[in-house]
Amino acid sequence: MKYILKFSLVACFSLSLNAQTDQKMYDIIDAVSAERIEKDVQTLVNFGTRNTFSDTTSDTRGIGAARRWIKKEFETISKECNNCLKVSYQKDFVTKEGNNRVPHDAWVVNVLAIQKGSTYPNRYIIMSGDIDSRGSDTMDFTSDAPGANDNASGMAGTIEAARVLSKYKFENSIIYVGLSGEEQGLFGGAGLAAHAKEQGWDIIGILNNDMIGNIEGVDGVIDNRTFRIFSEPVPPTETEKERQMRRFYGGEVDGISRQLARYVHKTTQTYMPEMNPMLVYRLDRFGRGGHHRPFNDLGFPGIRIMEAHENYTQQHQDIRTENGIAYGDTFEHVNFPYAAKLTAVNAISLASLASAPPPPKTVAIGGIVEPSAKLKWDRVEGAKGYKIYWRDTTSPTWDHSRYVSNTEEFTLNGIVIDNYYFGVASVGPDGHESVVVFPNSILRN
Repeated sequence: MKYILKFSLVACFSLSLNAQTDQKMYDIIDAVSAERIEKDVQTLVNFGTRNTFSDTTSDTRGIGAARRWIKKEFETISKECNNCLKVSYQKDFVTKEGNNRVPHDAWVVNVLAIQKGSTYPNRYIIMSGDIDSRGSDTMDFTSDAPGANDNASGMAGTIEAARVLSKYKFENSIIYVGLSGEEQGLFGGAGLAAHAKEQGWDIIGILNNDMIGNIEGVDGVIDNRTFRIFSEPVPPTETEKERQMRRFYGGEVDGISRQLARYVHKTTQTYMPEMNPMLVYRLDRFGRGGHHRPFNDLGFPGIRIMEAHENYTQQHQDIRTENGIAYGDTFEHVNFPYAAKLTAVNAISLASLASAPPPPKTVAIGGIVEPSAKLKWDRVEGAKGYKIYWRDTTSPTWDHSRYVSNTEEFTLNGIVIDNYYFGVASVGPDGHESVVVFPNSILRN
């Protein structure tokens, strides 16, 4: 069957919502192929199992064959864009001792493809999918574990985003990565996050894609438009001073990961209004985790993008039938047009962030016991202007804005500081904006 993504009315509709739109973004959406994603998911499933501790020497089965195939795909993409991607492995050794999900010592190997930015090469926006899969027992590294949705869908989406975005040049760098060891304790993400810290990378954020292909929930709901964006409220690395400021000035839901989530939400509503992004105010699903968390642990912004309706009979299950229920994460359960839509959500978010100037480092706010809110921020080289945002304190999204240019301070007359939250984003020459920065300093009257 041939799947075609066409959003013929998107441009006209979005132009009415937002004057700052970029035709390139619609071209990126149209370029995402459900057929290619389907083919890649099938290839990953055909490796039998991709358990992190499975066979590494076979060319047809196990995690080793899977990661070599992913690396080869990235290398093929790079050849088609005049070697625009730097493809490599990044690995860390994990041992059985002290780890109850590790059956034997092994290398946890990630596959990276880095597309360097022209203006800010050390600023990185990351899209990740997980290479590994598992059955009912995570210690079982020999039985079949096809992992079609969890998480061949996210890995295939990451490869497809690389195919599409490698045709363009961006000011900031993009990393497309397949992470390993997710099912055993987020080892791959922890290793890459530590590597980023050691290398001094300026991380704009990580978009962790984990299960982007299921539209029929275990509760019977079928929905091919809604998806969830998980984000933690504030970084776990905040200082005592920052905690005290938050207590008195607000910001309980305005950490760097939450702002990244709002950015993806806004970008989706602007360019793909047929989609329904859900902002979920939680690090991840209840009591569970994903590969954005190790980045959050080190103070980097990170979110999880995934389907809205999960089917637990198809997650972490050996293939079997019990009481009339077919268990297992198999190929036929993946909806490829939906996976393509979520891949497009990632691609336009990556492209927009990679096209934007850096955000202001410092945003100061004042206006205590005054009828107007005052904001002042650092000048950002490369920005043509700035966008001041504000919203009701109970609103999940930035609902009001004002663009200003040739200034680093502005007074919003008649907007009382006590009744709203505020933020500032920098704006590039083509209209692409940075992530919003919540005030981190106070202007004294």
